[in-house]
Amino acid sequence: MSEIFRIWSSGGWVMIPLFGLALLLYAQAFQLVLFVRRARLQSSKSVHWGEWVRDPSQAEGRVREIIEYTQRDVATSAQVRNRFDEIRAALLALIDRRTVFVSMLVAAAPLMGLLGTVFGMLQTFLGISTSGGTETAGVVAAGISEALVTTQTGLTIALPGLFLVMLIQRQRQTLEARLARLESLTLSRMAFVSDEAVAAEFVPGENRWPDAA
Repeated sequence: MSEIFRIWSSGGWVMIPLFGLALLLYAQAFQLVLFVRRARLQSSKSVHWGEWVRDPSQAEGRVREIIEYTQRDVATSAQVRNRFDEIRAALLALIDRRTVFVSMLVAAAPLMGLLGTVFGMLQTFLGISTSGGTETAGVVAAGISEALVTTQTGLTIALPGLFLVMLIQRQRQTLEARLARLESLTLSRMAFVSDEAVAAEFVPGENRWPDAA
């Protein structure tokens, strides 16, 4: 533990904002991962979605909520599309905004590490110019240590965060694709119902519609 603290302290004051950045980054990232997991639709029972769209009472979980909401008090396909747009705005837009923020923190980590590198090199050159004899080696070693430790820490923070962002984006694309499939099934059902309604108005044997002249 003391060795870890020694290495950490050798990075200088830049390690303090790096530590705060790491806490903020991973708190936001894991919170977003949990949000996306709760928002995702059941893929294991997607084969039943067509039946669920026809009979929402058989649906389960969040899929049932979406089906009931998008079919409640709607009469046209435009209304169905508007309902799905509302769902996308509530889920996908929020994921996009928070992903942008997490991506910004990921990009800031190596830049802050680079700032520590600059300060470490400045300390090194200052030590070379002002000290002499055996003191020079100690000052140069401290400056190089600060430069390397901050760079390593910034990259260590950023790389796992980058993989988390990629995971979130992949889950977001999966959620968008499933919403699009559910919207397509709902619109197809409405078109099927409309066709049945139109067919019911046709008068057999007379080859005309009831309101035909």
